[in-house]
Amino acid sequence: MPGRVSARTSATSRVPRKTSEPSLSLRASASRLHPSVVVPVEGPSNTLRGKICTVFGDAQKSTAGHRKLVINLRKIHEACCYEPSKPSKKELDSHGEDDFNVEFARCVLRLVGIKKSEAVGDRILRFLGLFLRHASEKDAALIPQAQSDDTQSFPETPSTRLTSHVLSVILPLLKAKEKTIRFRSTQIISHIINSLDSIDDEYYHLVRVGLLKRIRDKEAMVRVQAVLGLGRLASNEGDEEREDEESGSDESSGLLEKLLEVLQNDPSADVRRSLLLNLPLTPGTLPFLLERARDLDPPTRRALYSRLLPALGDFRHLSLSMREKLLRWGLRDRDENVRKATARLFSERWIEDCAGTRLQAEGDAPAEAPLPSMEALLELLERIDVVNSGVENGVALEALREFWNGRPDYRDAVSFDDPFWDQLSAERVFLARSFNDFCTQEEDGKYSALVEEKMPEVTKLAFFIQRYTNDLVNRIRSININDQAEEEEDMVEQEFIVEQLLHIAQTLDYSDEVGRRKMFALLRETLAIAELPDEITRLVIEVLRSICGTDSAAEREFCGVVLEAVAEVHDTIVSEDAMEVGDESFHSARSEVTDTTPTKDTRERKLLSENGEQDEQKAIQEILVNLKCLHIAQCMLQNVGDNLQENVHLVTMLNNLVVPAVRSHEAPIRERGLLCLGLCCLLDKTLAEENLTLFLHCFSKGHDALQTTAIQILSDILTTHPSLLTQSVDPNMPKSIFKVFHKGLKAVHTPEVQSAATTALCKLMLTLVVTDEDLLKQLVICFFEPATKENATMRQALSYFLPVYCRSRRENMERMGKVVPGVLHALMGLEEELDEDEEMVGMTVVTNMLVEWTDARKLVVLDDVAVSWDEAGRKEIKTVNGDIHLDLADALLEKAMVHGCPKEEKKPILSMLGKLYITPTSTVEKLQSAYDLVAEAIELKIAPDAGSRNALTKLHTALSKALGETVPVSPRKSAAREGVTVLKEEEVGLEETQMPDVEVALEETKVEHHIVEETQLEAIMGEETDVKDSILDELLDEEEEEL
Repeated sequence: MPGRVSARTSATSRVPRKTSEPSLSLRASASRLHPSVVVPVEGPSNTLRGKICTVFGDAQKSTAGHRKLVINLRKIHEACCYEPSKPSKKELDSHGEDDFNVEFARCVLRLVGIKKSEAVGDRILRFLGLFLRHASEKDAALIPQAQSDDTQSFPETPSTRLTSHVLSVILPLLKAKEKTIRFRSTQIISHIINSLDSIDDEYYHLVRVGLLKRIRDKEAMVRVQAVLGLGRLASNEGDEEREDEESGSDESSGLLEKLLEVLQNDPSADVRRSLLLNLPLTPGTLPFLLERARDLDPPTRRALYSRLLPALGDFRHLSLSMREKLLRWGLRDRDENVRKATARLFSERWIEDCAGTRLQAEGDAPAEAPLPSMEALLELLERIDVVNSGVENGVALEALREFWNGRPDYRDAVSFDDPFWDQLSAERVFLARSFNDFCTQEEDGKYSALVEEKMPEVTKLAFFIQRYTNDLVNRIRSININDQAEEEEDMVEQEFIVEQLLHIAQTLDYSDEVGRRKMFALLRETLAIAELPDEITRLVIEVLRSICGTDSAAEREFCGVVLEAVAEVHDTIVSEDAMEVGDESFHSARSEVTDTTPTKDTRERKLLSENGEQDEQKAIQEILVNLKCLHIAQCMLQNVGDNLQENVHLVTMLNNLVVPAVRSHEAPIRERGLLCLGLCCLLDKTLAEENLTLFLHCFSKGHDALQTTAIQILSDILTTHPSLLTQSVDPNMPKSIFKVFHKGLKAVHTPEVQSAATTALCKLMLTLVVTDEDLLKQLVICFFEPATKENATMRQALSYFLPVYCRSRRENMERMGKVVPGVLHALMGLEEELDEDEEMVGMTVVTNMLVEWTDARKLVVLDDVAVSWDEAGRKEIKTVNGDIHLDLADALLEKAMVHGCPKEEKKPILSMLGKLYITPTSTVEKLQSAYDLVAEAIELKIAPDAGSRNALTKLHTALSKALGETVPVSPRKSAAREGVTVLKEEEVGLEETQMPDVEVALEETKVEHHIVEETQLEAIMGEETDVKDSILDELLDEEEEEL
C-alpha cells in the first residue's frame, strides 16, 4: 500500500466538547495551559478526532490495555496514510495523513500541562512511546528490502513524518517559563529518543541543542529528563558531531564532555544517578562512572554496585587498583544496602567471571546454576592481590567473609586435605585463613563443626608452620648473601604464608597437651631467630601468649620465655664478633704466601680502610639487633597486664634493655626505647610519675614523629593513671601537661602532631580525665578555624567528639556553655584577620551549632527532673531543666553589655538569645536573673539591628511566660517600660527643615509604639503573644539615616 498525503485539511472552527466524550485530563485542558503553549485551534468535531481521543482516553486509565490500543490506533493511522487494498466507503476516507498528525499532536500537547505527581501523564507517555515504536516497525516492514538497501539516508515513512511533526510541536516548549511544561516537554522528547532507533537528521540537531540547554535548568526534574535523552544521543554521536565540536561554538561543543561534567558537579542526586545508568560504557567514561562509588547519595552508590558493575561485563578488564578500591569503598560504606550490593557483586558475579559460567540461557529456559569451582575461587583471590589486600586493615578478608556468608555451596564444597597444605600459595593459605576466621567468629558457634571437620589439628598445623618458617628463613639468608630481586618477591609471598598460618594458630583450641607442647616449643625456637620479620615476630608472641594462659603465673612464664629469646637474639652480636676474628686470622695467613709484598704504608692504609668498613658494618648490625630486641620487648609489653614490680622478668628487662636504650646515642634505638618505657609506665604508676618529665621534654625538643609518640604515651599514661593529674607531687605538673596539649593543638604546620594531640585530648575529655575549660575552648576554636580545614583527620575527630561530649553528660554540656562567649570572641577575631583568599564558616552556622551543643533536650542521659516513672512502672519523660541555656543567656548578655563590645560581635551573640530553650521547670532564681538582664539590655538598647532586637524581645517574652507559670514577676519596674524600646526625644526630634513625609512616618511610629506597649502588657500578664517591633525599628533606622 503506497503512502499518500491527503490534500484535505481539518476545519478550523471550534465546537464545544460533549460531556460524554473522553478527555485526556481535565487538569491539562486548554484553558489551564500556560500562555507559552500554543494550542491548535479546535475545528469542528469529526470522526477521526473522536476515535483518536477515545484511544488516548482509554490509555490514560490503565497500562494493561496499551498493546490493544496501540493496534487500534495503528489501524486508524494506516487508514489515513495508505490507500486501502479494497476500496470501501468508510468514515475515515475523508481524512488524510496531515489530519491524523494534527489530531495526534493535539492529544500529545494536552500532556505538557499535567504535573509530575499525576500518574495519568506517565501512562500517556508510555503509550506514546509504545505506539511510535510499533508504527516505525510496521512501516519499516512495508519497505522493500532492496529499496531500503539502496537508500543512503533513512527512508521517509508516515511514522517518521508523525514523529517529526510531534517534535516540531514540542521543541518550542522547552523554553517555557512554567516548570511543569518544561518538564513534560523534555520528558516527551527524551522518551521518543529512547523509544525509536533513529530520527530525522534535521530534528536530531534541534533536539540535541534543546536538551543541552535543559541540562542547566534550575529544576532538577527537568535536568533528569534532559540527561536521559542526551545519554542516548551520546552513544550515537558520530563524526559529524565531532567536527561541530571543533568549531568552538558552545552549542556544538563535546556532548560527552558536558555530560561528564554534569555527572561530577550536578547538585541533584537524581541527575547524577540517571547519567550513571545511561551514559555509554567506554574507556573514556568508565573512570568517571566508577567515581560515583564515592558519591554523597547512597542510592547512587548502590546503583553503581547493583546495576552498572554487573552490566559492565568481565571484571578482569578493570585494573587491579580499581578492583581493590571498588571493594574497599563498597564493603566499608556507611549504607547497609551498598554493602549488601557489593557483597552480592563479589560473591555472585565476579566468581562467575572467573569460573566462565556466565552463559546466556537459550530461549526462555533458565541457565543451570554453576557448580562450585575452587580453581575459580583461587583465581578470584589472585585477581584482588591478596598478598597486599589480605594484610591487617585490608579489604580481602572482609570480601571473603561476605563470600562465605553468601555462598553456602562453596562452604560445603571446600576441602583442606593434606595435598592442599603441601603446596601452599598465597591464595590457598588465605582461603584457609578466611574460612577459619568466618567459622570461629560466627556467633553461637554455628559453624564450629565445619572447623573441626575441615581444618587440621594443632600438631599437624605446627609441622606446617615449622616447614614454611624454615623456608622463609633460608630465603632471607640467601637474599642477604646474593641480593637477588626475584628471590625477594618469593620471600614476600613466603612471609605472607607464614603470617596466615599464625593467624590460624591464634584461633585453635590448645586443650590437647601434646599439640600445645609441640606448638609452644616451635614458637619458642622461632622467636629466637634474629632474621625473623617484625610482623611474624608480633604474631608469634601473640600465639605464645594464648598458649601460656591468662593467670599471673602464666604471664610470668610467658615473660620468661620471651626474655630468653631476647637474650639469644642479642647474643648474635657476640657470635658475629668471634666469626670476624676467625676470618681476619685466616686472611692474614693467606697474605703471608702472596707473591707481591706491599710496602708498609700501603699495608697500613689498606688495614685502616678495611677496619673502618668493618666497624661501620658492625655498628649497623649492632643497631639492627638492638632494634630487634626492643621490638620483641615491645610486643611482649603489649600482651601483659599485671603490675611491673610483681614480675621480676619485667624489672630485669626494664633495667637491662629499656633504660640503656633510652640513654643510647642512636636515635632509632632511643625512640624505640622510649616507646617501651611508655608501655612499662602503664604497668607501674610510680614509674609513670617519675618519667612524666622525660616525655614532656621529648615533646618540647623532639622532631615531629617523636612529638607524636610522646603525646600518645602521655595520653595512655593519664588514661591508665588519672590520679597523676589530681594527686601529683609536683603542683606544676598538670599545667605542664596542659601546656603540651595547647602546643599540640596549635601546631598548624605539623598536621600529624595536631591530629595526634586532638585525638588524645578528645579521649581524655570523654573519660573525664581532663576537664580544663581552656582546652575545651581551644578544641572548639580549632573545629571552626580556617587554618585547620586541610587537616581532615583532626576535623573528623572533632566532628564526632564535640556532639558526643556535650550530649553524654550534663556537666559536660554546662562546661561547653561556659566557654561559648570566649569561643565567639576568638572566632570574631579570626574572621577579621582573614586574608582575601581565605574563607571561614559563617557565624550563623557557628551559633546554631553552639546552641545545639548546649541544648539540654539533646542529653542522652537526662537528669532526675526530666525522668520519672508512672504508676505502671513505665519510664516517663518530662520537660527538661533548661538551666544550661539560662546560664548561657546570662553570660552572653553580660558579654554584650560590656562597654567597648564591638557591633560585629554583638550581632552573633544576641542572635543566639532567640534560639535558647526556656522552660518553666528551670530554677526560679535563674529565670529571674535572666529576666532582669534582658530587661536591662532592652533598656540600654544594646541591640545594633532589628534582628538582634527581635531576639531580645523573643527571649524577654519567653522568660515572662516561664516566670508567669511559676511565681509572679517581681515589680522592679513598670512592665511596659521594660518590655519595649522607649523612644527618646533626641531620637525622634526633627529639624524644622525636614520633609513632610518624615512627619507622617513619625506619627505612624507613635501609633505603632502604643500598640507594642499594649501587647507587651498582655504578654507579661501570662497570655501567649509574640511581640515584634521590627516595623518600629525599620522606621527608626530610616529616620537616623535621613538625620
